[in-house]
Amino acid sequence: MSAGKYRKEHNCLNCGSHVEKHYCSSCGQPNLELRESFWTFISHSIAHYFHFDNKFFQTLSPLLTKPGQVTLDYLAGKRARYINPVSMYIFVSIVYFLVVYSPKHVEKDPEHDDISIESKKGDDISDSVKNALKLTGVSKTIADKATKSINKAIQKKAFIKLGFADQEKELSRLKSENITLKSDSISDILEEYNEIHIERNDSTYAAYLSRQKKLPVAEQDSWYERLIKKRAITIGEKSEVIQETLEHNRPKQYFLLMPLLAWFIMLNFRKNHIYYLDHLIFTIHGMMVYFIISIITQPIMKHVFGEHSIVSNILEVVVTVYLFWYMFKALTVFYQRKTWSTIFKIFWILILYAVAFKLSEMAMINLIYYVAT
Repeated sequence: MSAGKYRKEHNCLNCGSHVEKHYCSSCGQPNLELRESFWTFISHSIAHYFHFDNKFFQTLSPLLTKPGQVTLDYLAGKRARYINPVSMYIFVSIVYFLVVYSPKHVEKDPEHDDISIESKKGDDISDSVKNALKLTGVSKTIADKATKSINKAIQKKAFIKLGFADQEKELSRLKSENITLKSDSISDILEEYNEIHIERNDSTYAAYLSRQKKLPVAEQDSWYERLIKKRAITIGEKSEVIQETLEHNRPKQYFLLMPLLAWFIMLNFRKNHIYYLDHLIFTIHGMMVYFIISIITQPIMKHVFGEHSIVSNILEVVVTVYLFWYMFKALTVFYQRKTWSTIFKIFWILILYAVAFKLSEMAMINLIYYVAT
């Protein structure tokens, strides 16, 4: 790597130690001239970048294709060819949470909300139906009733799709309109919309449970989801804030759980009698593989084939199989255990990690809840 022009003086500008040749033996800083040309500065910066780039791919290739080998090499002292595990983890995790795990926050445009869009669709459909009925010779009265019924159904569907706050606004608008017009039809709509508002938006936990009972068993929330919902209902509209804040803090959750995962691995492989730090480095390398595979596959599944397409489902199965194979192979290579022993230990590691993940998630939700309220 090009270093620029070296100084004639033999004192280190960084630590003051004596410099024999081009590098300080105390701190490692190159003994370069302070003043450098623009092109020297640019070429030096590019050289540093490609030096990182080269080491990144030197680490990436064996990391993905030779499970456990990078950790073994690193612990054996073969470190010059690889990026430091923590440095690479930070870089990969930032990319992962930007590309894959970015929480979505959708803001509604008050001038182009759902009910306006649905109303426009309703007008188009009702006009088409009205014209079709006229062509068949149906009387104008019957055609008007049919289109009115269609419009009512579409507007009801649009109202159901609205969020808690938007439903409140629409109900307030209808109440004001009813006070002015005193229409029986509007009163009927208000009564129907109020019932939807209570059940659909779960303004009370009793209403939420009532709605859950009406759903098919497969569509009902789990006990954990009900627990979260119960707490979310108490703060009404802030339930979305809780979920969004939770997703925003996922990187911290993954990072804080990683030492715990390393500890779970150490418990299961304690007969190997190796230091905890070695288990942690192994865990960091494993988490990086998960992040890298997700960075590659998730955008393809989401933006190329679609989240619920057949190709995406197949790709998801392939990724899952690869990750399980990688975990098994890495543990086998690194800890030198037999096949069935490794599989049994993988089972317990995953169970312990899943429990820790859920407990930490509940703790985060409770913390966010108390902060939000």
